[in-house]
Amino acid sequence: MKVALLSPIAWRTPPRHYGPWERVVSLIAEGLVKKGVDVTLFATGDSKTAGRLEYICPIPYEENPNMDAKVWEAMHIAHLFEQAHKFDIIHNNYDFLPLSYSRLVDTPMITTIHGFSSPKILPIYREYNRNNYYVSISNTDRSPDLDYYATVYHGIDLNELTLKLNAGSYLLYFGRIHPDKGTAQAIEIARKSDMQLLIAGIIQDKQYFNQQIYPRIDNKKIIYLGSVGPAKRDELLGNALALLHPIHFNEPFGLSVIEAMACGTPVIAFNKGSMPEVIKDGETGFLVDNVEMACEKLGSINKIKRANCRYWVEENFSQERMVSDYLALYQEIIKGGKLPVRTPSLSGRCK
Repeated sequence: MKVALLSPIAWRTPPRHYGPWERVVSLIAEGLVKKGVDVTLFATGDSKTAGRLEYICPIPYEENPNMDAKVWEAMHIAHLFEQAHKFDIIHNNYDFLPLSYSRLVDTPMITTIHGFSSPKILPIYREYNRNNYYVSISNTDRSPDLDYYATVYHGIDLNELTLKLNAGSYLLYFGRIHPDKGTAQAIEIARKSDMQLLIAGIIQDKQYFNQQIYPRIDNKKIIYLGSVGPAKRDELLGNALALLHPIHFNEPFGLSVIEAMACGTPVIAFNKGSMPEVIKDGETGFLVDNVEMACEKLGSINKIKRANCRYWVEENFSQERMVSDYLALYQEIIKGGKLPVRTPSLSGRCK
């Protein structure tokens, strides 16, 4: 089987720091290679893979302000589709633009919808609904206007994340600095609970950071660390008492949530989007509706067994499971069989 994996080019695959879509694509690519699949990764020129790397964009456009993202995106996608005949299947992880190429080639394409940035992009998904195999990353993140062939939850490399059975004393916010992610509410929770909060992530909304976050950073109780790489991520997640995830949008998945739980760290998250699927309420963390409830649940955080958090991720959100699920879909699509609508069966067990 020859698989073409189309990754975004905003960041390297895998990313040095930030880049959730690129991270997932890398895990899929490396997992498929281990299973003996012939994988060609279409990504930036500085990307790393055990498979074959194809590129036209030398470096991530987010790292070079002189690069026009639309120009490089167009060339990047065209670079794959100009050689689509070489592959048995194309796996699109690049949002909606590659859909417009899908009728121009005979190679079937599976599209993982990593989320809808706006309802305004739905028309193109509707237009190509019959020509593509759409995969959602949670059951919650599905549009009623589209047909889906499966839900495949993201998986992570558990070897990169260390279970820490003894919790530290600080709270952690791990994610991009943006109103949607609730950075300001995380600070509010920490302050009301009189606890230290460490903040790690890229600044995606500079005005929000300058007005609502920076003035509250004192480098004692509230500390901003910037964006961190894999080693520091493991340390921060594993030594935290809890991860705060007070989101203000219907998040499609939440990689940092399963990464925290893989380290044994429970998560307190606002009950929105996919959080009820990702967190086992009362066993791997708590789902709350507001800041006050989050503060209240912090008082019970030590009741969560950290080993259970790890076990929940091992059972449901491993790289192995994600890769196996995608491989099964590829095989069905290549055979030409009509796929049933599939939803994953989560293991409800905790040790």
